[in-house]
Amino acid sequence: MSNTAGNRPLALITGASAGIGYELAKLFAINGFDLIATGRSEHTDQAAADLARHGVHVEPVRADLSQTEGVETVWRAVQETGRPLDAAVLNAGRSIGGAFLDTDLDDELSLLQLNMASVVHLAKHVTRHMAGNRRGRILITSSLSATLPTPYETVYGPSRAFTRMFALGLREELKEHGVSVTCLMPGATDSNFHASAGMNNTAFGPGMKKNSRKEVARQGFLALMNGRAEVVGGDAATKRAAIEHRFLPETYKAARHATKAKPRPQRS
Repeated sequence: MSNTAGNRPLALITGASAGIGYELAKLFAINGFDLIATGRSEHTDQAAADLARHGVHVEPVRADLSQTEGVETVWRAVQETGRPLDAAVLNAGRSIGGAFLDTDLDDELSLLQLNMASVVHLAKHVTRHMAGNRRGRILITSSLSATLPTPYETVYGPSRAFTRMFALGLREELKEHGVSVTCLMPGATDSNFHASAGMNNTAFGPGMKKNSRKEVARQGFLALMNGRAEVVGGDAATKRAAIEHRFLPETYKAARHATKAKPRPQRS
């Protein structure tokens, strides 16, 4: 991508092919940012074409961020622009539903690579680049699940607790370098997130009332642009839940989450 976009700022969005990531990418495009939009699926190119209709240049990057080479592929795409990166949204992530006794170890290790290691890896490149330019904004997606144990999504909640604390620690370090870091913590959202995690046979399945992914993205975008430390993405009930979680015992929260995330018995 050559610098033919004039003075338009540049944003990197991971997980931009669907869900909250796509809605965030759309907000950046509407607000005049050229985009590097990454995704693992075949929908990445179509999502980029849709985003380009907002009059900005969009560079799609197909990459599996659970692999080290996938992260490096994304960063090479940034470098090849020859342009300063003004914003980075480290959003890619997933969950795995089911009892820990039954889930696949390799699948869970891949989740940890995506949700934690890839964020640290890409953030290392992004932060050094932005600190060198003395400017930039970073949005890191965590989850409301960062505030409680998550039985039947046993490794997901801990991975998001890591992401949240990483974002908040990084924010403090980067203040003196002119770089702002914001953590986005969505509650249950109307995307394919839970379906992809194999959780349709739980209370998080199709019958559950969920937050609008467009509204969650809007809240995250505004928090980033306003330099906030973190924002809970969702409706008033979701925000109340985040406050309640500060005071409730971990064992109580674990038991309550289990009732929602435990797979229901299959009917014969």
